[in-house]
Amino acid sequence: MTIARTREPRSEAPLLTVASVPSGHVYVRHLAPLGGRGAVRLPDPAPGDPDRPAGATWWPPVMLDPEWARTADFDVFHLHFGFDACPPDRLERLTRVLRGRGKPFVFTVHDLRNPHHDDRRLHDEQLDVLVPAADALVTLTPGAAREIEARWGRSATVVPHPHVVDLHTMSRALEVRPLWRHRPFRVGLHLKSLRANMDPMRILPTLVETVAGLDDAVVQVNCHRDILDADGARRDADLSAWLRREAAAGRLELVVHDYFSDDDLWTYLASLDLSVLPYTFGTHSGWLEACRDLQTTVLAPSCGYYADQGPILTYTNDGESFDAESLRGAVVRAYDERPRLGATLDERTHQRREVARAHERLYRDVSR
Repeated sequence: MTIARTREPRSEAPLLTVASVPSGHVYVRHLAPLGGRGAVRLPDPAPGDPDRPAGATWWPPVMLDPEWARTADFDVFHLHFGFDACPPDRLERLTRVLRGRGKPFVFTVHDLRNPHHDDRRLHDEQLDVLVPAADALVTLTPGAAREIEARWGRSATVVPHPHVVDLHTMSRALEVRPLWRHRPFRVGLHLKSLRANMDPMRILPTLVETVAGLDDAVVQVNCHRDILDADGARRDADLSAWLRREAAAGRLELVVHDYFSDDDLWTYLASLDLSVLPYTFGTHSGWLEACRDLQTTVLAPSCGYYADQGPILTYTNDGESFDAESLRGAVVRAYDERPRLGATLDERTHQRREVARAHERLYRDVSR
């Protein structure tokens, strides 16, 4: 079901303590009320893993350990991300512990297909444990809710994805965007470290050819060093050779770098007129939401439920088929029309309040 406008929880109600997995993720942080009274989210316990990625303070999520859940003090357990590598039997033990302690289990279904897994079987098996076990389900779009209903016979409350970029940065971006009207039209394709759901060579030739035919327009391709450097852990020799050849010919701008900080990422996204998502499968996208925060138009594939998240442009690419003409047409439309599809500051502020209220009410309901 889709969420309706809700009332603020009564101010005298005692605060609930929520074990959000992971509480440090930007999505989870932006479920909290803006400067208001709300549920207390436990901080992510330190994983004590010296090999975890730099800055990933919440990885791996200690809260997914059944033994942690057996003794920790909380009122509601709310799972979002971080179970990618968890064997289904471990997740089953976790849900049994929660049930045995009488602790409500809320699960937000962000991904119906894991974008990091080539083979979907593990994620399907994980969902087959988590979805039936949850006391309440949340998802981000009506399309995802319909799929959940079809696959498991469960109803999920639809609560939209809140803003990703902080509201202060978003406000500044809205102020400077008009100053960029007379610069070249910039199309961005960010390959990150080539997640499993990315197939850049499926779309790059069409994308580069299309932009080359537009006056005062440029394609900028960003990627992490690990896919282009000779000793990179995820090096793709064919992709690297193609990108370097096209860059040398002046047909694209190639930017190779390490992981962006948040500030660097916001600056990059705000510099684009159009951000193209090269996904062949997936469900929802925080990248899409960040672009909309910064007034950058998104061109997303037809797979998943990206078009349900908010106003975007779409091209046909679902893993099975790719329509070059749909990609070409969408890029030309973005160039000709310069559509304003971003979210306003007032819209995001109002949405943040509604999203926070929805979660506060959900936590109260499952705790009765």
